[in-house]
Amino acid sequence: MLKIRLSRGGTKKRPVYKVVVADSRRARDGRFIEKVGFFNPLLPKDKKERVGLEAERIKYWLSEGAQPTTRVARILGENNIIPMPVNGNNPNKAIPKKERKKEGDEAAAPASAPAAAPVAVAPAAAPKEEAAPVEAPVEAAPVEAPKEEAVPAVEAAPAEAPKEEVAPAVAAAPAEAPKEEAK
Repeated sequence: MLKIRLSRGGTKKRPVYKVVVADSRRARDGRFIEKVGFFNPLLPKDKKERVGLEAERIKYWLSEGAQPTTRVARILGENNIIPMPVNGNNPNKAIPKKERKKEGDEAAAPASAPAAAPVAVAPAAAPKEEAAPVEAPVEAAPVEAPKEEAVPAVEAAPAEAPKEEVAPAVAAAPAEAPKEEAK
């Protein structure tokens, strides 16, 4: 697949980028097909020398199926070569990492204090996201993983009640499927 991306040049802590058309399998600063512009992030945004693009060549490569990276798409959108891309929505990115961890711990602590009914309903959204990585190893080794997960879940029962309830449900479903396949 062809990509329109940035290739780093310059010296240590003084980057200058080339806007290049390259095969996506090549290294970032490696071999490319054509240089179609440059980008100097050290210059102020209002300077004309910050970005230089060959609009006709970029339009040609876009018509050939080249996909711009997110940063290059923003640069091309600012220069009216393509429509400005929509900003991604990641509300957690604005929150510092330490506070994200605290919020996650606070949500788990009140949920572990009540009995069974509120625990199953309240943290259903958060543990499912955490349970997604657990599903991948279970599917990779369906026979061994459920047995290994069952033992730590019993050991971790006093510490983390919400994860305990979600994990066995996730582990139980893949455990049944391989048994059916084995028969």
